[in-house]
Amino acid sequence: MKKIDLNCDMGESFGTYTLGMDGEVIKHVTSANIACGFHAGDPRVMHETVKLAKENGVGVGAHPGYPDLMGFGRRNMECTPEEIRDYVIYQVGAMKAFCSALGVPLQHVKPHGSLYNMSVGNEVLIRTIAGAIAGVDRSLIYLTLGGAQAPLVKRIAKEAGIRVAFEAFPDRAYTRDGRLASREMPGAVIEDPKLATERALRMAKEGKIIATDGSVLEMEIHTICVHGDNPSAVEHVREIRVMLETNRMIVTPMGTFI
Repeated sequence: MKKIDLNCDMGESFGTYTLGMDGEVIKHVTSANIACGFHAGDPRVMHETVKLAKENGVGVGAHPGYPDLMGFGRRNMECTPEEIRDYVIYQVGAMKAFCSALGVPLQHVKPHGSLYNMSVGNEVLIRTIAGAIAGVDRSLIYLTLGGAQAPLVKRIAKEAGIRVAFEAFPDRAYTRDGRLASREMPGAVIEDPKLATERALRMAKEGKIIATDGSVLEMEIHTICVHGDNPSAVEHVREIRVMLETNRMIVTPMGTFI
């Protein structure tokens, strides 16, 4: 039986502002990417989200982004590799501290938003992020987009002495080059639970994605990501997990098989 992880971005509330449906979504996922305070989240939210993950047996991941609360980390920033290295180390270190305080291991690191997108296929950024992760803890998994960039990421991760996992997004549209379609494009976010579930099953079982132009993309996929700020997030993730398990997939944290 094939193993697959189901992950979600969480801990994106801030102060008195609540974003996402973490308490419901976490019941159906196996890994959580928790905001570290730069694009969203704050120390109190970080603590409570790690605690929530622990209570539900969910693997904890740091979700570092650009220092851009106003833009939710989705605006491109021109930063030097040294700046990005230090941003990642700072945020991963903070998340690791909360994990230590609550007695749970930090499993992985997944860059957020624009930092994630800008790093796709960018050797300098990939090396910077991988080096920062390795500098904090070489047991951590580097989680990033699968597809055409996979060979490059694998090589860099091996040189850095860390593991890598590749993910796919059933609730996001893909361009023919394997990148996520801009959220400004109509249909970039897929809100139909049935369609998202069908895409997730194809991704998990066959490693295939249908791009916006109808072409079929093949890629190595270890984990499926569902966005917690999607209006249909709870329905999406619940139906996706049921479908995966119905089709004899073992849904488990990535750290158990990567």
